[in-house]
Amino acid sequence: MIKTLLKSVREYKKYSIGAPLFMAGECLFETLIPFVMAKLIDALENTQMAQVYQYGAILLVLAMCSLTCGCMSARVAATASCGFAKNLRHDMFYKIQEFSFGDVDKFSSSSLVTRMTTDVANVQNAYGMILRMAFRVPLLLIFSIIMGCTINWKLTMIFIAIVPFLLFFIFTIAKKVMTIFKRIFKKYDALNNLVQENVNGIRVVKAFVKEDYEIEKFEKASAEVRDDFIYAEQNLAVFQPLMMFFMYAGMLLVSYFGAKTIVTTKSVELSTGELSSLISYGVQILSGLIMFAMIFVMSTMAAEAANRIGEVLVYEPTLVGKEDGLKEVKDGSIVFENVSFKYNEKARKNALNNINLTIENGQTIGIIGGTGSSKSSLIQLISRLYDATEGTVKVGGVDVKDYDLKSLRDQVSVVLQKNVLFSGTINENLRWGNENATQEEIISACKAACADDFITSFPDGYETMIEQGGSNVSGGQKQRLCIARALLKKPKILILDDSTSAVDTRTDMLIRQALKDEIPGTTKIIIAQRVSSVQDADRILVMEKGAIVEEGTNEELIKKGGIYADIYQRQTQGKEAS
Repeated sequence: MIKTLLKSVREYKKYSIGAPLFMAGECLFETLIPFVMAKLIDALENTQMAQVYQYGAILLVLAMCSLTCGCMSARVAATASCGFAKNLRHDMFYKIQEFSFGDVDKFSSSSLVTRMTTDVANVQNAYGMILRMAFRVPLLLIFSIIMGCTINWKLTMIFIAIVPFLLFFIFTIAKKVMTIFKRIFKKYDALNNLVQENVNGIRVVKAFVKEDYEIEKFEKASAEVRDDFIYAEQNLAVFQPLMMFFMYAGMLLVSYFGAKTIVTTKSVELSTGELSSLISYGVQILSGLIMFAMIFVMSTMAAEAANRIGEVLVYEPTLVGKEDGLKEVKDGSIVFENVSFKYNEKARKNALNNINLTIENGQTIGIIGGTGSSKSSLIQLISRLYDATEGTVKVGGVDVKDYDLKSLRDQVSVVLQKNVLFSGTINENLRWGNENATQEEIISACKAACADDFITSFPDGYETMIEQGGSNVSGGQKQRLCIARALLKKPKILILDDSTSAVDTRTDMLIRQALKDEIPGTTKIIIAQRVSSVQDADRILVMEKGAIVEEGTNEELIKKGGIYADIYQRQTQGKEAS
């Protein structure tokens, strides 16, 4: 997993190498300072002022060098970690663009958002810390032990003896904390999912006056995250006093035995300055371990985040186009051969069962059926938003799996039930259908979708800004803009998935008539709840429980007296009575 993530370092390799090199310089100068300080103290004790000035100048140079290396290391590490995080987000985002609807369902959109934000931030912080502190700690330990041993190896062994005890406690506590952090990340996903759901459905929440209920749900999810963090922090809180205890115990022992050595040997084996430098080295050794504990805890937290990021980066999308797939779609004919489909491999029931259907090029097909009859599931197989579980779907006489995915989808325009507009002008949104479309082509598509009238009524016309999600236009206006966007692709197949439900019947009729006149050679599939939206179709399919139960023209189905006739009668009775 680490190898996968490190591929995202790329152009920041030199910064990632530079940070530990500068840190090595800082550690070297930092460990030389106590050694020179010992000489200065001894010179002061012997009132050798010339040496005092000499050692003082050396100390100043060492301090400046250490400061410079430290600043450069921090700056270079910050550049490397921020660049690494930028590349990670870039790589994840591009990877997600390859995901099918099923892949997104598997991870969940809230989890993917958490991975691209919170998880990347944790990895970024850990990476910056590792570049500096992970190299600083072992170097500081090695340099300090070497320098301490050159002064008095016996006293230095006191600090070295404490190290195993500290490492034992560090690993024991960190192991316990790691399991807590794994649990926290899953609860983060649930919390983000709750927030996303609430924001997306805020109008429903307000309409049903369910603010208190939503607040209670949020507080419960938030409290679970809080409680786990408190538990983790309680375990981590043991670190600081434990480290301080061992540090001061070591300093006390060295001070006692060092002072005793100075008195008994009359400063022959150990001078006052050397004792001072030994204490400094001891502090460096033990403080290095404290830093190591911090790194270990942060790395523990980041390790789980890194695994979650890695899962996205190494995930192989379940739906991919052929590398040498066909680039051209011959026509808009569609064939379903013994097609069955389910959204999840573990699902007990199929969403679609044994569908056999042939649609000729240029035909207009109406699909009607109750909620949950899998009308949308059927049409999503045509553009390979999902793949059929069993059977074959053909477009233009070729299995959809044999096409280049982009080429196939360029020839199949789908206006889904959930109409989505993006932040930007109306022109920018419409050019999603064709980025090279001329203004005349845009106006023509909008006229066909009955959108030109309301667009020109805006002060800025086609340059009117659309807010996020299209919140500043009505549902009917949003649907018409999405239809116009689909028409700009000039597809061989146009699918309208209940895409005129928010417009009145007259506008619906005008749109259907315009589609008939403007794109007669395009295969049109209209999914609707209203009989009036499909009654003029060349053929009407009635779906129930994932199967086509009736098929024919409007007149043929009425004569059969089945489900369609019943729907037709119920929907037209009111009109006749009025």
